[in-house]
Amino acid sequence: MKTIVFIIQKEFRQIFRNKGMLPLIFVLPLLQLLILSNAASFEVKNIQFGYLDNDHSSTSRALISKFKASGYFNGIERFTSKKEADLQMQSAKVDVILEIPNHFESQLVKEKMTSLSVNINAIDGAAAGIENVYVMQIITSFNQEIQTKLFNYQDGMEVQHQNIITIPSFWYNNTLNYKTLMVPGILVLLVTMLTLFLSAMNIVREKELGTLEQINVTPIKKYQFIIGKLFPFWILGLVILTIGLFIAKMVFNVPILGNIGLIYLFTSVYLLVILGLGLFISNYTDTQQQAMFIAWFLVVIFILMSGLFTPIESMPQWAQKLTLLNPIRYYVEIIRMVMLKGASFSAISTPFFIIVCYAFVINGLAVWSYKKVV
Repeated sequence: MKTIVFIIQKEFRQIFRNKGMLPLIFVLPLLQLLILSNAASFEVKNIQFGYLDNDHSSTSRALISKFKASGYFNGIERFTSKKEADLQMQSAKVDVILEIPNHFESQLVKEKMTSLSVNINAIDGAAAGIENVYVMQIITSFNQEIQTKLFNYQDGMEVQHQNIITIPSFWYNNTLNYKTLMVPGILVLLVTMLTLFLSAMNIVREKELGTLEQINVTPIKKYQFIIGKLFPFWILGLVILTIGLFIAKMVFNVPILGNIGLIYLFTSVYLLVILGLGLFISNYTDTQQQAMFIAWFLVVIFILMSGLFTPIESMPQWAQKLTLLNPIRYYVEIIRMVMLKGASFSAISTPFFIIVCYAFVINGLAVWSYKKVV
């Protein structure tokens, strides 16, 4: 036990002695959490909107005013010809073009129906889909209003419209603040990347300096060396989690409805998986550049298939099955469930025991692959 303590003390001294590593450990993750939580959003705002009014009626002007009153559309521009509007969209100066046809108002009054043309720049398919939803919501709302105004008389008698009123109830994020979803996920990203990169490069650095061979010929046991090497980064991962939770609560006002002890319990086991993966990478690399490249390659795949930015349910069936092998998927799911839903241990028990199994398997492979001269 004393040998492990001495190795841990040595590692902590080595970490805090490195002036370049301290900002990497403490400052950069905090800046990333503050910046990415504000930047990583799928909300589409400041949409450049243009319209072509061929009717010039009070009804067409009322429709345009609905778009102007919306908070999503910006830089509303009027075009005089279809060619001009198309040129502006080709030059990426406008995102949505609404074309109101001739006799728009008269068709509504006489035929009780009409058509509108909406052109959307769909280079970014996801943004185009959201923009289409915004446009349809405004047109649907305008349609309900115009029906009430124009069609409230039938055969000389006033018709009382029966409107269906829906009152939505938003659970777990009643303000619909996107940061409430993203901040826990980005916190998972920072804890994962930092502990994986540092653990993978730490042992490789010993190889580059030539000190690993010196340690290998000492009486230090394999398990003593591995525990002493990885335990400091396990502590650092929990420290970063603590600071991240504090920022999430104080800066972004993200609710923490569940037992915070469950978050630390799951993170403690999850860090064993990530540290074991870092050790496994370091065993098969000879330089820090190789370790960084492999670690970054794995992290990118894990993040994109974790449900952090895109729902797992939207992925193809084969990709959904592959995510079951992704430990980050379970961490993102658990931290959101505990923080936002107040989930208990029974609700997260299945992912927890899966991560426990991963920890045994990955660390077993890492220890087996580590070569120690006895």
